[in-house]
Amino acid sequence: MTELSGETGRSPLSVIEPRGGRWKVGHGRSVELGETACIMGILNATPDSFSDGGRYASVEAAVSQSLRMVEAGATIIDIGGESTRPGATPVDAAEEQRRILPVIEELARRSDCLISVDTYRSETARLAVAAGAHIVNDIWGAQKDPAIAKVAAETGAGLCLMHNGRERETLKDVIEDQFLFLSRSIEIAQEAGVPKAAIVIDPGFGFAKDGPENMILMARLHEIRAFGYPILVGTSRKRFVRTDPSGRLPDPDFATAATTAFLRERGADIFRVHEIAINRDALFIADAMRRALKGETW
Repeated sequence: MTELSGETGRSPLSVIEPRGGRWKVGHGRSVELGETACIMGILNATPDSFSDGGRYASVEAAVSQSLRMVEAGATIIDIGGESTRPGATPVDAAEEQRRILPVIEELARRSDCLISVDTYRSETARLAVAAGAHIVNDIWGAQKDPAIAKVAAETGAGLCLMHNGRERETLKDVIEDQFLFLSRSIEIAQEAGVPKAAIVIDPGFGFAKDGPENMILMARLHEIRAFGYPILVGTSRKRFVRTDPSGRLPDPDFATAATTAFLRERGADIFRVHEIAINRDALFIADAMRRALKGETW
């Protein structure tokens, strides 16, 4: 954190630098993090995702949407075949693979964008990397199927370890629970041989966290930088940005962009979103402010 004095009589301004560095991912690729925020576009190849379920069920629809997101500014496309919304109907590995593997193969053929597979299953992850995926994004932080970390180690894929509060008792303090859960996830990855440079962490906004908890987690996001890993965040269109206690319904994409700009200021590196352009522009302003506060040209 860099503190810069403002005008006389005003409090110092704090600049929380993103962790940055080079994220090593599969197939010999890497992502440069730090000075410019990285956008990960969400592609749900599912019929029942909370925001866009069913819109990209065919391979052509899914790939076309992925290419539109890349054109708009996404560096990574995150492809999932099972809805993770509360109450969603689980699918088996075969169905998950049927939905996503043809999309990954075709997208890898038509674009050099980075591809992430949103799965907690080790066998799906292995097949996805073989089909062209560069990153494994696990909402269970390698704790549902620890063999997924071995897949990342053996294939050289990047690994995103997400905090999840489901199916367990959580600590009262949201940051203490982050350290409790993610410490174990990181331990699993390290024991499997995943290099530090291949790991990013995700605080898991919305996963068994109520509205106030998510807001506190946003405000205190910089505290989990102590892990020493780049931070990926995913607030896009989630319930806590779509509603408020009065019942008002904010526009989910504008509300997401507000959280995106704020979380960049709190030190996040990678932003997993549905709508690319509005978040790209929010991040442009957030990065410009950070550079201006450091006395750099923006």
